[in-house]
Amino acid sequence: MCLSGLSIVKTKGVIRSMKSFLITLLTLAASTLALEVQADQPVTVGDYTVHFNAFNTDSLQPSMAKAYNIVRSKNRGMFTVSVMRKANELSPMGTAVRATLTASGSNLTGQLREFPVREIDEGTAIYYISVFHVAHGETLDFDLQVLPEGESKPFTVEFRQQFYTQ
Repeated sequence: MCLSGLSIVKTKGVIRSMKSFLITLLTLAASTLALEVQADQPVTVGDYTVHFNAFNTDSLQPSMAKAYNIVRSKNRGMFTVSVMRKANELSPMGTAVRATLTASGSNLTGQLREFPVREIDEGTAIYYISVFHVAHGETLDFDLQVLPEGESKPFTVEFRQQFYTQ
């Protein structure tokens, strides 16, 4: 979710697509109910900031769901993750970086789940998504292992999200 990383040389269509996707995600971030750690609060570790969010896929605009091959459903959850290198003189808004991302989580009864992660690369905007089934009222504790490109040791980002399907 790196609107600041979009460059002027990108086509208008890609920029509009990315802006639309980001507006949808930001709207969902503001309206999604969460427990404990908010799923839309960035986490900074060393030189990197990780932005993440989780929500039901039925909240996506139909055109956005189609563009990214995502099934819209109240019974499907989704998370998005982006990894940004901290701002510097050359890039005052930070820079999107590739990362190896593995995701797992558990519900409140301790059932462990693995979440397949897909990379979306739109030039200078890089983010990761996963889509999965959820039950009404299900709370998931997510555990993300993040290894930014060029680094040798991963770090962990954890957050909790409750999903509502009714």
